[in-house]
Formats: sequence, C-alpha cells, structure tokens
Amino acid sequence: MAREIPVCGFYLQPSVGGRLLAYEFWREFCQIPAVVAIKVAPFNRYQTLDVVRAVADSGRAGEIALYTGNDDNIIADLVTEFRVADQRLNFRGGLLGQWAVWTRRAVQLLETVHACRDAGGQGTAEILAGSAALTDANGALFDVRNRFAGCIAGLHEILRRQGLLAGRWCLDPAEDLSGGQLEEIDRVCATYPELMDDEFVRQNLDRWLR
Repeated sequence: MAREIPVCGFYLQPSVGGRLLAYEFWREFCQIPAVVAIKVAPFNRYQTLDVVRAVADSGRAGEIALYTGNDDNIIADLVTEFRVADQRLNFRGGLLGQWAVWTRRAVQLLETVHACRDAGGQGTAEILAGSAALTDANGALFDVRNRFAGCIAGLHEILRRQGLLAGRWCLDPAEDLSGGQLEEIDRVCATYPELMDDEFVRQNLDRWLR
C-alpha cells in the first residue's frame, strides 16, 4: 500500500477495538518512507509517549506529523512540547471524534494553541484551564461510563439538537444512548456553553441544508 499512497498510522485504544502497539512497532513503522503522519489515540500517556519517542528516534520527526486522538487529554497534547534528547516534537492538530460536533469551537481552540506556540508559550496556563471542561464534555458525549457504547448516538444527539440531523438514529437500529447519558449530555451543555457553537450553526444552517 505504501508504494501507492501516503500512509497515516492510527493508534486506537483497545476499549473500542484497537490493540496495544509497542514502541518497537512504531519505531519500525516510521521507517516506511511513505508514512507521513500518525494519529495517536490510545487514551494512555505511556503509550502516547511510545509513539512520540519512536518518531523522534526514527530520525524522521521533521517528516511525520503527529495528530492527537486522545479525547481525554486533547488540550494537554496540543500544548505540550515533547522533548526527546535534543529534539522538540509537537502535535500539529487533532483528529478527534468529539470534533464531529462543536467544530467551530474546536477550530478556534487549535488556532489559539498555534498562536500560543508562536508566542513562545504565552497563554498556556489559560488554555490548560479549559482542559478539564473539554474532557468532561467528551466523557458525556462518548459515553465513557458505559465503555463508549453510546458514543455515536451521543454525537448524533448534539447534531440533532442543532438541526443538522433529523434524529440520532444509527446504522444499527438497536444502538442508542445509554441509560443516564442524555442527562449527562444535558449537564455538560448547561455547564460548558463556551464549548458549543450553536449560534454559528444556527446562522449557517439554512445555507448548509439547502
């Protein structure tokens, strides 16, 4: 496959179908010339560091972009400068399930993080202050309490409320929100209105659905 197209790695957490992949795997993976990026989403700091270290040790840190998929630690990943020997590595962005909703705010967050880096880290403390809020919201939308059973329905519920979907139905007709998840979604929406982009969606909805 690598002879035909650029390759992006994806470290998916075991709880949703992924498997544990050691440092040695990622170190060898980075030797494939066509590898251009890795999405790091094991939801585990030790395993995240395995990938970062493997990229650094491969000698290709300048060629392989890192993207975070650690929805439990989005902001920390984005603002952290990982220092491996004399190298400095950063996550360039996020390919995140939660960013399927409230995407306007997610884009603004990433722009703020990049501006913070360009300013030498000025404003990092303020950005990190929002980390717990985003993780809490992710927990409700992804249904962490029930091992992610309602994660797709949770995202669909937000899109339904915004008028982007007619309902929260899934391909599996038996798949829906878990018990108590709706109340959790109500809670985080009420607690963290700054994460939501309802007004932006409302202003553009007619044009998008036309």
